[in-house]
Amino acid sequence: MTAGVDGQVLRRSGRFANWANFVKVAHTAFALPFVVVGLCAASLHYRVDWGKVGLAVAAFAAARFAAMGFNRIADRRYDALNPRTSARELPSGRMSVAEAWTLVVVMSLVFFALASRINPLCLALAPVAWAWTLAYSYTKRFTALCHFWLGWSLAIAPAGGYLALSGEWTRPWWVMWVLGIGVSSWVGGFDILYSLQDESFDREHRLRSLTVSLGARNAIWYARLSHLSSVAALALWGWSIGLGAPYVVALAVAAGVLVWEHRLVRAGDYSRLDVAFFSMNGLIAGIVMVGALVSALR
Repeated sequence: MTAGVDGQVLRRSGRFANWANFVKVAHTAFALPFVVVGLCAASLHYRVDWGKVGLAVAAFAAARFAAMGFNRIADRRYDALNPRTSARELPSGRMSVAEAWTLVVVMSLVFFALASRINPLCLALAPVAWAWTLAYSYTKRFTALCHFWLGWSLAIAPAGGYLALSGEWTRPWWVMWVLGIGVSSWVGGFDILYSLQDESFDREHRLRSLTVSLGARNAIWYARLSHLSSVAALALWGWSIGLGAPYVVALAVAAGVLVWEHRLVRAGDYSRLDVAFFSMNGLIAGIVMVGALVSALR
């Protein structure tokens, strides 16, 4: 049977397809490019060890699998009640909770094992990264700022890429935090937009989001401000480490795509939201990655 991708799932049957859809492997396009961005930044001052590059990418993949799988387990009751998510693997019965837990535990162990092979600092920070990303799954129960908890979860990706090659924090210390703000604001902004389609469901079940707290129109404006902050932070980060014209051009193009994304989203009309969420955000991450990579190779 052939595989088809609609931007969200693989249109095929089988155990491996279930695993891929369970953690939305296609959404790796959002975060994996920022691992490369972190690696590019480190390559400006440290020798590129391709073994560590491979370990960093594999560790990211394992951590993301564990975090996304845990999110599906934590949300399975709500997913079963929400018509938009009721066909997911756990509520539909295509995967058992025991199987899901097994995958999460195995991938968590793989993540720690890979971190131990990279360097002592990555191993020391691995439990913090793991706990933070898994804890996100419960944030909608108590804070409307859950979008930015998710954002900082993905901001771990470029930090991990940088630390894999450097083995030490950036100098000056604030450079890594600026990159983190750029990534977290970008992710937080598009997660606000994604939450628009669940406003009624979240209100009914007392789940928190900025859409619920502020209303759809105000939440959209908050997402715009978040994305403006993201572009500013990514620009400051690129300038601070000396990335050249290719990165500047790439960031300008990415900013243009963000503007286009926001033109697709209107309060009360979310028919094009899937395009804005998946296709465009994957494109934005890829553009920024290419800009950083070309600049680093010059």
